[in-house]
Formats: sequence, structure tokens, C-alpha cells
Amino acid sequence: MQNKLKIINDPVHGFIRIPYEILFDIIEHPYFQRLRRIGQTGLLNLIFPGATHTRFHHALGAMHLMVTALDTLKQKGVKISEEEEKGAMLAILMHDIGHGPFSHALESMLMDDWHHENLSLLLMNRLNIEFEGQLSVAIEMFQGQYHRKFFNQLISSQLDVDRLDYLKRDSFFTGVSEGNINTQRIISMMNVCEEGELVIDAKGVYSIENFLTARMFMYWQVYYHKTSALAEFILVKVLERAKYLVSQGFELPASGNLNYFLHRGKAAASDEDVERFTQLDDNDIIQAMKLWQNSENYVLSYWCKCVIQRNLPKTIISSHPFEAKFIEEKIKNGNEILGIDNANEVVHEITRKLLPYDTEKQPIYLLQKDGTKLRLDESEDQLLSGLIVNKTIRYILTFPRENATGNLKVY
Repeated sequence: MQNKLKIINDPVHGFIRIPYEILFDIIEHPYFQRLRRIGQTGLLNLIFPGATHTRFHHALGAMHLMVTALDTLKQKGVKISEEEEKGAMLAILMHDIGHGPFSHALESMLMDDWHHENLSLLLMNRLNIEFEGQLSVAIEMFQGQYHRKFFNQLISSQLDVDRLDYLKRDSFFTGVSEGNINTQRIISMMNVCEEGELVIDAKGVYSIENFLTARMFMYWQVYYHKTSALAEFILVKVLERAKYLVSQGFELPASGNLNYFLHRGKAAASDEDVERFTQLDDNDIIQAMKLWQNSENYVLSYWCKCVIQRNLPKTIISSHPFEAKFIEEKIKNGNEILGIDNANEVVHEITRKLLPYDTEKQPIYLLQKDGTKLRLDESEDQLLSGLIVNKTIRYILTFPRENATGNLKVY
């Protein structure tokens, strides 16, 4: 009989325990194994070469932190049954199972407006049938329908184990130390109030502020780095152009499953859609771009060469929108550089917005010594929370470099 209670060696958290056989069964399932081929940070490795970790790594790390969080709560007197523990671990393990190629960048390009959480839920329900209802509690927790609210907050909130893992993991693999949060300290401060909500012991206020500011720095220094934003934008433009060309009757070489989605019109997701989607990964897109960089269509070729050859366009960043006249000048220059007459297809203004801490959407509460709870931003002890409650916007303009070449046919 196979031993399913494995131990996995993780570079970020060390040894990760698999305490229940159903967890091992889900990890071994093709839906989950696909996450080995879905990058955690898209094309971020074009900027930070070490960022080659996957959604598979992240899901296991988040599961490990869930175990740590539940152990902490049990030590503080919170009653958690084995069924609840198993459900919470399954929910966080599968929370990203619906991610498509290159994660967030392309999730609306292949399946219209299907957010990855919708696909994750759909796949969870399929797996629940396959495993004869063993995932029912996990699905309730994932949807926020379980009667004890703190389980859903550990899965999805402004202070969940998902964020705790990806910040520490992405910091580790990018080498950006500003995101290296102390997950153990933060988890040790977690508690549950009388209303059954997740709170933080008041003495952990500075650890939480450090977490929020670390997340803010990681977004602006890593995820929203102007070249990172550009790379993600290019992926969208590649699929957008490919789908347009296919709709005009052009045949583009692609894997069978990617080709299916290029030809797919707007419609509700069918069983075939879901089955094909679960066979797609980053490799399908990379393979296609390698082929499409030789396309006769200049715009498609241009975008694909940008990625495959890492010959990225020029970018400039500003805290204010770029003037229309300035953009027109870049388009005119682009026409001359590339030898085309519609450089407006390759000159774009990209916008990135960040609200580091939302005081209205599931605010973080501090548990006072007298048992009452207080919002983080209202605490007299907070130092930074009041400064990170405003949305920040950055504008990035991308345009061809002087050494770009063109003279190919444009459709």
C-alpha cells in the first residue's frame, strides 16, 4: 500500500508535511500537476532571472502556512476539528487550481471574463464528485459560506496565508529583500474573536504594518515594475492580435488546445472548454510565440520577438497621464523606426493602480487585552497604516526602441 503521508522539501519554508491522504491525492491529480507548468509570476524572469518558481510551489507553501496558522489558533484555545483542518488545507491547496497560462495576464483572453477563482471553484466541484464529496467543506470555506468566518479569511482576505506565502516566496526567488516578511511572527499573532472572525493580537501591530508596507514595495518594485508591467501587457497584446487574425481567416500555427481557444467565440464555458483549458500551460504560449515571431503580420511578429528575443520596447513611467501630443510624437517616430504606417499598434499607455490597505474591504482588526477589537488604521499604536490607505496610480508609456526593424506586411 502506497504511503501518501509525504514530506516535501521546500526552499522557502523547509519541510512541508502532507498529513492527510486526500491532500496527496489532490496533489497527484492532473489538474494540480498542471500547476508545475504555470509560472507564479508570469514573465517576471525577464527582469528578475531567478523568478522561475511555479503555482505548484506556491500552493504547497500556502498549505504549509495554513497548517501553521491552524496550529497557532488551536494553541490559543480555538476549537478546530479534524474535518475543518482538512477542509481548510484542501481549500488553500486548490485556491489557484483554475489559473491559466501565465496566470493573471491571460485569464480573460482565453475564457472571456472567467476569473481564475471561478474556474478554481468549477474544478473543485468536479474533483468533489470524483472524490465522493470529500471536498465539500473545503468548497464551503473557499466560497465564504462556512459558518465560521475565520476559515475563509485565512484563505482570502487582506491578511491571508496566500499573501503570506507569495510575498515571501516571490521575494526569495526575485532576490528583492523588501518583501521578505516574517511569516512565523505574523501567524503567531493571529487569533479569533468572539464573533468568529480572524484578528491580530494588538502587540502584533508593527508586524502587520511591516507586512502591508512590504506588499506595497513588492508591487511597485517587482509586480508593477515598469518592465514587468510591460511584459504582462505584451502577453495580452500577443493573444489579442492572434485572436483577431484568426477571426479574419488567417491560420496561425499553435498547439491543438491553444488553437481551439483562438477560434473560440464568446460563449458560456462548455465541458470541452474546461477539459481543454486544464491541458493548457505556459509551454503552449511560449511555443506559439516562438513560431509567431516569424509571422507575416508585423504587429504579431513584433510583440513575439519582444518576448522570445527579450528585445523589449522602451518604457517611461510617470505619476501623471502622458499628454496626447507626446504620445503622437512617439507614434510618428515609431512609424519611421519600424517602416510602417500604424505604430499606434505598438505605442501604448499602460496604467497600474494600487491600494496598499483597503479600510473598507475586510479591514484588519487588532484584538485588545480587554477582548474588544479595533481597526488597524484606528489604533493609536499604528505608525504607517494611515499613510497607505490611498490609491496610487502610475502611467507607463511603451514605444519602439531606435534599433527596432520592420518593413513587414501589416494587417
